Amino acid sequence: MKEKLTAKAVERAKPGLHGDGDGLWLRVASAERRSWLFRYQRGGKVREMGFGSFPTVSLADARNKADAARRLIANGIDPLEQKREEKAARESAKARTTTFAAACDAYITSNEAAWRNPKHRYQWRQTLDHACETLGSMEVGAIETSHVLSVLAPIWTEKPETASRLRGRIERVLSYATVQGWRDHNTMNPALWRGHLQLVLPSKHKVRVVAHHAALPWQEAPSFMLDLQQREGCGVNALMFAILTVTRSGEVRRVRWDEIDLDGAVWTIPAGRMKGGQHRVPLSTPALAILKEMAPLRDSSGLVFLGLKPGVPMSDMTLTAVLRRMGRGDLTAHGFRSTFRDWAAETTAYPNHVVEQALAHAIPSAVEAAYRHGDLYEKRKALMNDWADYLAKPAAQVVRPDFAEQQDAHEAVA
Repeated sequence: MKEKLTAKAVERAKPGLHGDGDGLWLRVASAERRSWLFRYQRGGKVREMGFGSFPTVSLADARNKADAARRLIANGIDPLEQKREEKAARESAKARTTTFAAACDAYITSNEAAWRNPKHRYQWRQTLDHACETLGSMEVGAIETSHVLSVLAPIWTEKPETASRLRGRIERVLSYATVQGWRDHNTMNPALWRGHLQLVLPSKHKVRVVAHHAALPWQEAPSFMLDLQQREGCGVNALMFAILTVTRSGEVRRVRWDEIDLDGAVWTIPAGRMKGGQHRVPLSTPALAILKEMAPLRDSSGLVFLGLKPGVPMSDMTLTAVLRRMGRGDLTAHGFRSTFRDWAAETTAYPNHVVEQALAHAIPSAVEAAYRHGDLYEKRKALMNDWADYLAKPAAQVVRPDFAEQQDAHEAVA
């Protein structure tokens, strides 16, 4: 074999192909991009095999690789096919050593950028930790239906909603492992529900009736608010603010001053803290009064409702504690959203989609979501003012209003 290249020639070679002899070539794309290429014939066809880039692979290294490839060809072995088989063997070996716990970590790391809510990662981790107690040390490629059932069956009837969520997340992790080559592509996902686990586990909807958040009857809301207003404390103000804005307790506990426009009477919750993206909340006069009362306590954390520790949001138990002190431990802060929903349905003529928008519920129809571009802010502003007025009514004045009069008023707003 007559070698044509030298170390200096490799360094100085201009863009193009430069042969070293017997199938070894240097491909130069630019001064910074040089790679080795081996060409040979197999079955009457020319095949190309990469040996790596220069200078990571030197001229001497490339020649050694070419010599090894020629020996394989002389023995009737296709070097490119052998390279692929060796890669498959390495991936198979990795699958045998990749545990379910490692696959969970990899899936979370790969997908967390799409999770807008910071709590989402924590929830995924917390849920999968339960599965890892049983499956964590197992090779992810060896997990079968019986293993998945050993995790789900003990909690399926006791905690159907949690168990169903866990099943879906196990299915996602195992599908991810298949894409990564850690599981056999021809093997069915053992956590699959339709046509598989549904044959051995009852539907979560048939296990038991789902318990909803305890809600106050809408007729009792004004007297409840009157009782609440007689009390003092940051937790009391936070609960009143949640009721007046019909927002979730987590959104209230994390509200920041830079989200509040007192002059415009609007609270803009950023997309990072909302499932459905940024949400504007109209602030009624009583809601603004609460914020003005909290203003003197403002500190460097930027939080409106301060927790026990500096810079840390108020605990959800703070709102629960307020309800318990009132002798209403049967209620939840979240339940007041249902109270509002019932009040709007029973006593007002506001369209359902306006009420749902006020609650920041996702639009169930993809078609409707595609055509709805506005957030119905002005209509929701009128709705929230009516809600605040209702909550301020003396108990004796809590009566069903005239629908015709309300309809006229709503059409005027529209």
